[in-house]
Amino acid sequence: MLLHGGPGLPDYLGELAPMVADLAPVYRYDQRGTGASPWEGRHSLERHVDDLAELVEHWGAAEVVLVGHSYGTDLAARFCLAHPGRASAVLLMCGPFVGDWRAPYRAERDRRMPARERERLGALESLPRRTEAQEVELLTLAWFTDHADPERGRARAARDAGRRRPVNWFMNAELGAAARADPLDARLDELRACLPQRTELLAGVADPRPVSALAALARRLDIPLIAIEAAGHEPWLEAPAAIRTHLRTFLRTALAQTGTAPASPVPGDGS
Repeated sequence: MLLHGGPGLPDYLGELAPMVADLAPVYRYDQRGTGASPWEGRHSLERHVDDLAELVEHWGAAEVVLVGHSYGTDLAARFCLAHPGRASAVLLMCGPFVGDWRAPYRAERDRRMPARERERLGALESLPRRTEAQEVELLTLAWFTDHADPERGRARAARDAGRRRPVNWFMNAELGAAARADPLDARLDELRACLPQRTELLAGVADPRPVSALAALARRLDIPLIAIEAAGHEPWLEAPAAIRTHLRTFLRTALAQTGTAPASPVPGDGS
């Protein structure tokens, strides 16, 4: 199961699914309140964890391998805390970030962004309402520094800003506040005991979020950290061959450990 990030974005992991779809059924979903998954009401981390648990049951997954990206890694970790033993393997891609990582992230993001663009981003963020064009501009500015090559990243960010829509900013704010009220930082010893034996962290070396924070987390959880060179926060965009190779190796090993044979080819997503 592929768990997208955000929070507040629709699923965007369609490029990952085909990389392993011949090995096992691959499921993706729009998290509650995003994409084709409408929702009105309060968002909570517990509700989103319960959603994931209910989908695992609905899809009849006897063995579930979780691959989370960005906020999806936080969701995967909290799922393991709430349902220890339910996931047979977990790959945490570009997260979760714990400790004092925000200050170095913002400093690196600002270093990669010209001053006039930093000013423009701040102005757009302060608007009480934005037009469609302003929303796309804001997301492009916010995302292009996530890439190893900022110039190519501009084109990728502009493309994604147009299609990863709409952003549920209300959900983003509520789940952000919930995570600050119940930080994973305080539960790392518990998380270490709940994670399956086959758990790995994966990072893009050029992610503006500090890889050192993930290295410290890997040591704390006693799990491997795989660093992908020349790749940023979405490493499959800049190093697709390396990500494909690692995903396939990870899943094959996980299937072997559970005694599950690779599946026949299936569609690369579920809903």
